[in-house]
Amino acid sequence: MMGKRKISSGIYLVVDPSLEEKVLLRKLEVILEEQLAALQIWDNFYAGQHVYGLIQKIVDLCHAKEVPVLINNKWEFLMDTALDGVHFDVIPADFAAIQKAVNRPFLTGLTCGNDEALVKWAQEEQLDYISFCSVFPSATSTSCELVTFESIARAKKISSLPVFLAGGIKPDNLQQLAGLEYEGVAVISGIMNSEHPSAAVQEYVKRLPKNKA
Repeated sequence: MMGKRKISSGIYLVVDPSLEEKVLLRKLEVILEEQLAALQIWDNFYAGQHVYGLIQKIVDLCHAKEVPVLINNKWEFLMDTALDGVHFDVIPADFAAIQKAVNRPFLTGLTCGNDEALVKWAQEEQLDYISFCSVFPSATSTSCELVTFESIARAKKISSLPVFLAGGIKPDNLQQLAGLEYEGVAVISGIMNSEHPSAAVQEYVKRLPKNKA
């Protein structure tokens, strides 16, 4: 059985599958010329969308560059696709049952906020990473609470999991995170809405601390 791909440090890209497919795939082809830590498909599908076909196209592009692909919440897609894992926005009701149903190694991540019980659960279940949302106010992270820097710093004291930061993160405000320990940043609009997405990735990487890029 094939082992899990690994999530590296750096840029964790989130893509919106409701974007027109040709536009989405064309942007991805350009972006994947740069190094990514991982890619997550947001569970924002529209009625009648050919989801499995789109997932496979995204996976093919990313795996050609050794970039792992995760699905947001919809873990069932792991059973019939080559997805590498799932990112949960909340603790799943029966994680053991999900692991049994998927029946293969897969990456797992969890969105955390100011409740450190979430971090402790992720550590106990040996997830692959945690993501804090929202670090700054964000138009695309409206369901997340604003996370205090103290909560992020506390996570590094009570867990050994890699930490990604998400929500409103732009190259210009990355310097405000300088005092925090983290492995990378999760970005959606800052890259996908750019007219030059490859250059946008480069700008984020340039502003990240060297050990995180």
